[in-house]
Amino acid sequence: MLVGYSGGADSTALLHLLYRLGIDIVAAHLHHGQRAEAEEELNRCQSFAESLDIPFVAGRADVPRMAADLGIGLEEAGREARYGFFKQAAFGTQCNLIATAHTRTDQIETILLNITRGSGLHGLAGIPERRENIVRPLLQFTREETASYCAHLALWTHDDPANTDLAFSRARFRSRIVPELKLVNPGLDAALLRLSAIADEEDRFLNGMAAAALEQAEIPLNGELGFLTNDVELRFDRPRMAHLPDVLRKRAIRLACEALGAPLSYEQTQIAADSIVEGRQGAITAEGGEVVVEWSSDAVDVRRLLPSTPFRYNITVPGETISEEFGWQFTAFETSADGASPSRAELTAPIDSARITGPLYFRTSKPGDMMQPLGFNGRRKLSDLLSEAKLTQAARARLPIVCDMIGPLWAPGVCLDERARPNASSRTVILLSFATL
Repeated sequence: MLVGYSGGADSTALLHLLYRLGIDIVAAHLHHGQRAEAEEELNRCQSFAESLDIPFVAGRADVPRMAADLGIGLEEAGREARYGFFKQAAFGTQCNLIATAHTRTDQIETILLNITRGSGLHGLAGIPERRENIVRPLLQFTREETASYCAHLALWTHDDPANTDLAFSRARFRSRIVPELKLVNPGLDAALLRLSAIADEEDRFLNGMAAAALEQAEIPLNGELGFLTNDVELRFDRPRMAHLPDVLRKRAIRLACEALGAPLSYEQTQIAADSIVEGRQGAITAEGGEVVVEWSSDAVDVRRLLPSTPFRYNITVPGETISEEFGWQFTAFETSADGASPSRAELTAPIDSARITGPLYFRTSKPGDMMQPLGFNGRRKLSDLLSEAKLTQAARARLPIVCDMIGPLWAPGVCLDERARPNASSRTVILLSFATL
């Protein structure tokens, strides 16, 4: 487990507690490039970790420059830098989990901050105990309790000046807003944690309802080759989406965009939801510019705007050729010809070993590619064959075309070339299969 370790009381308590529990951990410290004393703090954090025989990894980031380049605040830039570093460090140290030292105090401040930002139920739920591989073991404890733990054991800690710098919104809430609210309701912590639990429960329920609605409205793309683009495009029946309750339709649109890696703003969600009901044609681009939502009278399309990068790789015969990037694989082995007539558009194809010129490889389709489909006398443009197979542009860009030195032999699920067909005199064939991982 990787532990985010800044040297503050929260992260020091977390690191020491996990050490005492005998959990195999690695301490990860990021130098933010903001304060002169940060170098000494890094060294002291390393010394403390090493005194406990805990492996220590350090990283450096220029958070002020990152904030300026991205046009975001220092707090947000620091958070982006930390989580980016933690993910890299976890991968490099083979840690399956990342533990951060967020406390109940952080939870209260986060809920209040999200309220002022006009958050929905997801924001009111606050900081989750676990999200993907990130865990937060100290959410049940207050900042005062972690400080007391460190003081009782005489553990070295340091206080980040940003914690009391009123230039930062979280510090203003900590110093001014929370104390005032506790004068109104001394049980503020319990009240906000109750709000968080209710919001989280209802948020999960509504997400489940919206996901079920999406599943019922989904229009499958690309037939048997749907696995080519599951991570980059989705299509839904517009009339079905239009008949959803407004709250579920908005959630469904947001969930579809988030599934492809981009959030929609409140305003964008409202525009899309209203337009889908009205049935007029339109489109919006999600924050970051990588995901677009398009709607027409019949369908709602959500797709990632990814550049098409040409590829070319040899096929291992016999063996497996795997594409981790696209999530598919070729399996190839040589076997005796059985005399069976191959099908034109399948995900398995026998190719006559004697009719191949040079090694087999696969690549992206190219303008001008021609093939002679099984049973046809003439040659046809591969682009026309892909269009007739009703493949989307994203699927066409990702479909690997099997070739030899002469040209295309097989477009999986679309066309096998007459040149590859085994005949009565064929002795061996290379049996190729194309499938998802």
